[in-house]
Amino acid sequence: MSTPRNIPADPKKYLVTGGAGYVGSVVAQHLLEAGHTVTVLDDLSTGFREGVPAGAAFIEGRIQDAARHLDPSYDGVLHFAAFSQVGESVVNPEKYWVNNVGGTTALLAAMREHGVRTLVFSSTAATYGEPVSSPITETDPTAPTSPYGASKLAVDHMISGEATAHGLAAVSLRYFNVAGAYGSCGERHDPESHLIPLVLQVALGKRESINVYGDDYPTPDGTCVRDYIHVADLAEAHLLALTAAAPGEHLICNLGNGNGFSVREVIETVRKVTGHPVPETAAPRRSGDPAVLVASAATATERLGWQPSRADLAGIIADAWQFARREDTTTP
Repeated sequence: MSTPRNIPADPKKYLVTGGAGYVGSVVAQHLLEAGHTVTVLDDLSTGFREGVPAGAAFIEGRIQDAARHLDPSYDGVLHFAAFSQVGESVVNPEKYWVNNVGGTTALLAAMREHGVRTLVFSSTAATYGEPVSSPITETDPTAPTSPYGASKLAVDHMISGEATAHGLAAVSLRYFNVAGAYGSCGERHDPESHLIPLVLQVALGKRESINVYGDDYPTPDGTCVRDYIHVADLAEAHLLALTAAAPGEHLICNLGNGNGFSVREVIETVRKVTGHPVPETAAPRRSGDPAVLVASAATATERLGWQPSRADLAGIIADAWQFARREDTTTP
């Protein structure tokens, strides 16, 4: 692996909360490759100990206890420690308020206490809810349709207040659909809810078919269209955000490719990449699923100097397939 593109060689020390999870672990790996010192803080409630990259120090603990682990020697925090299951947040919203909002409140207090004044936050396109236009820009209305999205939006508001009142240098990165793998880091969600790994499970023989939720949307093939971004491109944006963060400013950037792929395009691409049949099962539309979710990443390009370089859907799926096969001990 090579040092990520356009990242200055200025070694610093960072705390990565939730660094045993999918995105957090890939970002931690990129930080290490850029020569930084990394400590991962994760309670392993959704992350995996084996996901923490070699070379990173690991603390098993909650973000509510961040004050015990931070000290003034840290140059910044990259914050990924959040619950992220939309459906679960609807039936158990208090879990999301306590962890995502309450945990971040404690983290911000710990950062103030120890004088750590740079934060990059893992936000989400779920803050927008049903889009009013496409592609989505950061100035579009925010109207989340789930407690998960609402909790992330609440944290964005908290960070804005922290920047204004206390001079925090902060960047929130609103992801669209993250996919792919990087080195030994890939998706290990339990339960799995993301389309690409679910379709790959069908190709692996772990599922009989993939549910297609709605085929009558106003899209070319009737299925939902989503913007997929490679996790390595996403990670590079986080490192660039660390250098772009300015005291007293809370910068918000969408991260996506600006192109959409339908559910059926994803399924067909999995068939071509894996060489395996992927049966489909028609299912009713899910409440709250917009027809199209595509990002405008113009702000990230302008302010961070970021451009995704791995926008090919087949390439994204091929990386995810390689990781899925490696993780599946039943596959020859």
